[in-house]
Amino acid sequence: MRTQTDEGYTHALGNRQVQMIAIGGAIGVGLFLGAGGRLAAAGPALVLSYAAAGLAAFFVMRALGELVLYRPASGSFVEYAGEFIGPWAAFASGWMYWINWAFTGIAELTAIALYIHYWAPAFPQWLTALIALGFVLAVNLLSVRLFGELEFWFAMLKVLAITVFLVVGLVLVVFTVGQAGPQNLTSHGGFFPTGAPLVLMSLQSVVFAYASIELVGITAGETAKPREVMPKAINGVVWRIAIFYVGSVALLAMVLPWTAYRAGTSPFVTVFAGLGIPWAADAMNLVVITAALSSCNSGLYATGRILRSMAKKQEAPRFAGSLSSRFVPIGGILFTAIMFLAGVALFYFLPERAFNIATAVASLGVITTWGVLVYCQTRLRRSGHRSAFPMPGSPYTNWLTLAFLLLVVLLMPFADRDQRIAFFLIPALAVAIALGWTIVKRRRAPSPAGSAAASPAES
Repeated sequence: MRTQTDEGYTHALGNRQVQMIAIGGAIGVGLFLGAGGRLAAAGPALVLSYAAAGLAAFFVMRALGELVLYRPASGSFVEYAGEFIGPWAAFASGWMYWINWAFTGIAELTAIALYIHYWAPAFPQWLTALIALGFVLAVNLLSVRLFGELEFWFAMLKVLAITVFLVVGLVLVVFTVGQAGPQNLTSHGGFFPTGAPLVLMSLQSVVFAYASIELVGITAGETAKPREVMPKAINGVVWRIAIFYVGSVALLAMVLPWTAYRAGTSPFVTVFAGLGIPWAADAMNLVVITAALSSCNSGLYATGRILRSMAKKQEAPRFAGSLSSRFVPIGGILFTAIMFLAGVALFYFLPERAFNIATAVASLGVITTWGVLVYCQTRLRRSGHRSAFPMPGSPYTNWLTLAFLLLVVLLMPFADRDQRIAFFLIPALAVAIALGWTIVKRRRAPSPAGSAAASPAES
């Protein structure tokens, strides 16, 4: 019999599922699709961007681990922002996290349409995205257990595919089969063929590739024995980053010259298509489709919980706090699905740019989320709390990570036009959040008759 949490959820996720959700969160469409275009733009030196962002992601996860062990909560970092910074920070970070997942979902639906187009070029791509949205919506509305089980198998498939690529790629490089070999790192224009600035400009898309690794923290509220499960799941991020991301990009740069890759096509599909095995590219294309579906699935899961947490505090529309008879936050899930639907329209009108615009805007949410987690952990340490799972090098690594995240934002207006759109949206987002918070405060303000009885914390 499943027990119910104070937040109304059930402990439906076990260690097996949480471990795989953590792994799945570290392998997404940013790697499966985005790495191709970035390799074509930056060359072999792209591996440096992945290494730098990966180091920042590691410290973010360890900061999250310390916070989760301090107090597991389904509201995750939104709850921590409220406790360690203030109510306004919880409101702002919650909505920025929603922006992250809303636009990540749009990017994933765009990617699915591009992948299906590889097989069925005549089929309308916007319709493919719509069908995919219907599928992940149905999964999330049915039950948490179904979500966890589906994510387990999606993650298993992604890990298997990446492992196969790593083995095949390593064999090709070691035995210099075809064009493969370490020489590809420096031939065709050198390690920095397009210049170091373009490597820096790739940081935004690389940070997006690591997006959703923090999802494991949101599962804490629906995880049995979180203080035992979470450290194992979070520690696994270290080797996943080193092997799956940095290792994969390094091998991609050695298996084929960087000039062989292009935007809009998965670099893994490019490699397996080049091997001349008819079914290999199709199999990898199927895997990247599941990776995109997995990310959409996770996005609906995460935002449903965050929006419900906020709705209970009157910081989101009231219906977003609705919980179904299956203990699923149906209101928050449907709220995000509506935004995903708007993304299908964006793809209909701007099919060539929809993916890049969506990932650039989503990155703003990723950077905000990571920054809040790292800063909250700093405040936790200042309170005198000492954890059995401490963040290494704190507080110095906190400030270095925050400086890195600030650098990524400051570089965006100097990159491509899609990143500029996201950068110039920052003032609009800030104004919208400030207005929203003003409305929330007015709604919470006590009436004159009740002000005398209100406590200081309420007034």
